[in-house]
Amino acid sequence: MADDPDVETLLALTDSDGSMLKRLLSQLSASATYDRARIELMLSHDATELLVARRNGQIVGMATLVSFPLPTGLRGFVEDVVTDESVRGQGIGRVLLTAMIDIAVARGFRSLELTSRPSRESALRLYESVGFVRRDTNVLRFTP
Repeated sequence: MADDPDVETLLALTDSDGSMLKRLLSQLSASATYDRARIELMLSHDATELLVARRNGQIVGMATLVSFPLPTGLRGFVEDVVTDESVRGQGIGRVLLTAMIDIAVARGFRSLELTSRPSRESALRLYESVGFVRRDTNVLRFTP
């Protein structure tokens, strides 16, 4: 569609992009904080890609793709998907997820996974609509 944002892998962090990422992170969760050094480290990390959606040069959505080889194949995880509240419901998240799926297919990933809280019903519908399938699994977390 003509209204679709441009999606790119962010390679360097400008002050303007940093401000927009800070805004998005504040909408992602109450505990998400912006740390420029952490973002720059992430951008330089071989296994991590920050995809951003831009409209008129402004970042209006982001999602992180983490990929890694395992003995069972190349795997990927989608993390920190967020669309700016001012443009929610306009297909930004779908465009980001589709870009990630295209990357996963092109690179031969064995799987691409994500997790989402059950309360995020609209997000879950979006994920399922682009091909993600709920799994019968338990997600466990250790926090040091």
